[in-house]
Amino acid sequence: MTPKPSVHAWRPVIAAVFGLAVLVCMAAIAKAQPAALPQRISFQVLTGSTSGTYFRVGELLAGLLSHPPGISRCETVNLCGPAGLIVSTRATQGSIANLLSVNSGAANSGLAQADVLAMAVAGQGPFARQGPAQQLRTIANLYGEDLHLIASRKSNIVRVADLRGKRVSLSTEGSGTIITARATLAAYRLPEWRLVPNYEGADRAAALLRQGQLDAFFFVGGAPVTLVTQLLNDGVAVLVPIDGEGRRRLLAQQKYLTEQTIAQGTYPGAVAVETVGIAAHWVTNASQPNDLIYGMVRALYNGRNRPMIEARRAGHNFLDINFAARNPIAPLHPGAERFFREMRALPAPAAVPPR
Repeated sequence: MTPKPSVHAWRPVIAAVFGLAVLVCMAAIAKAQPAALPQRISFQVLTGSTSGTYFRVGELLAGLLSHPPGISRCETVNLCGPAGLIVSTRATQGSIANLLSVNSGAANSGLAQADVLAMAVAGQGPFARQGPAQQLRTIANLYGEDLHLIASRKSNIVRVADLRGKRVSLSTEGSGTIITARATLAAYRLPEWRLVPNYEGADRAAALLRQGQLDAFFFVGGAPVTLVTQLLNDGVAVLVPIDGEGRRRLLAQQKYLTEQTIAQGTYPGAVAVETVGIAAHWVTNASQPNDLIYGMVRALYNGRNRPMIEARRAGHNFLDINFAARNPIAPLHPGAERFFREMRALPAPAAVPPR
């Protein structure tokens, strides 16, 4: 008679069957559960004063690129940034402060003027102590800004030379405006000590001008700037041209500035005003993931996003892909370069002259 298997002999079989049953149950439960939410990716854009163009552009970037769960517009492929991305903005003093933070890794990204970015890359001017900013990478050349010189209507300032002896705000020490304002005064051979200088930001400067405690202030922004529009509409200020021999010297000395005109009609009641233009760059740190930057740039220049972009247009060549990879003062981030290469938006390399 064949002996019956002992309970001990059946234990491996029982364990295997039980384990298989557990796996089947777990698979069924997982199938019944909703898909796991994508990991949250936080990405910050440093801007400028809340009344300036940088802050408005930062808000636009956040609205276009953020991809939290449940946003219907993001169901269209590549219309938003990578899944889980939350883009936020932070008001700052401006270009200098932004570049220092981004280069150090303290912030994900920031907006900056081309002339200030060139100083950072070279380790010059306000960046001399830190040395060349080697961790900066360009996401895109976003648009062209204008230098505004806004004067009180009662000040009788009609040209740059009239600033002599006047109360003039050059902006805060952390801003890009103060760099361009000082370069402008130097080109017009008007030493800063010849003014009664003020170093308030645009918001405070506009308030002081309204109160009769300031005669003029400089501001760099993509026209039309809301703060400037309000001052002109209320009849308390005028735009002063940057023109003549002084502008010629300024353009010769500052390679990242361009001749520009604020067209008639840009500001209500204002005629065309000669000035200079400066490109606004969006920069990040070299450590940012390639796929993240690629996904953001791909969404930013998705043609279906143009209506939202046009509604917030400011300055020149606003978020134009044909302008985006032009003159990257800091090297293009690899993720951005990949996208622009795919779109054939990279400028052709300069021809090498025959030997």
